[in-house]
Amino acid sequence: MRTCIIIDDEHLARKLLQGYVEKIPNLEVVETFDNAIDAITYLQDQTVDLIFLDIQMPHITGIEFIKTIKIDSKIIITSAFSEYAVDSFNYDVFDYLLKPIAFPRFFKATNKALDFIENHEEEESVKDNIIQKTQKDYLTIKADYRLYKINFEDIIYIEGQREYVTFHTKKRRITAYYSLKSLTETLPQNRFIRIHKSYIVSIASIETLEGNQLEVGGEKLPIGKSYKNDVMDIFQ
Repeated sequence: MRTCIIIDDEHLARKLLQGYVEKIPNLEVVETFDNAIDAITYLQDQTVDLIFLDIQMPHITGIEFIKTIKIDSKIIITSAFSEYAVDSFNYDVFDYLLKPIAFPRFFKATNKALDFIENHEEEESVKDNIIQKTQKDYLTIKADYRLYKINFEDIIYIEGQREYVTFHTKKRRITAYYSLKSLTETLPQNRFIRIHKSYIVSIASIETLEGNQLEVGGEKLPIGKSYKNDVMDIFQ
């Protein structure tokens, strides 16, 4: 059973969301809060999978809550104000639901979050869901209910897209639930390099360096400031 909490200063909003959660199998509301301060205190000793969070609340806003607390829970914003959406996604909010929230939209967002949590746990249990035999020169990844064998030599670059990554290979593109951080630790460092918070590239596929851009497999990719020195080392 997955667990969640609801943080909203409006009583009717909390009741609505609690009723919605009751319709979703394997998800349970373990606590509700009318302010973020009490939720922060609760989360110091407890862990939950999912947090439904309002933005405009007394004392501490939802955005301030996100900035304050360091947790692994997935956060879904539930707000009547659309203007906070862009700012919230800068803090890795999983989804943003605009009030009044219809149940189909709530159901879709919540199930997507639960699917991500399941996949992420599976990733961790099998080295971020990547099956790699060190004596081999390929990755086996899980995507679309299939296992794909990707040869290192076929990878051109890997693009991070929030909770997904896309493998750009010579044959196809494959999108799956993974993190660039885990891939950085898994891929051989003599064959791949991270050049940006959103990109890992095959060193063999690098063609040119111009300013803060690398041409890789015919695509121009940005170089992050913190990765520039590592990239320059390739050209020494």
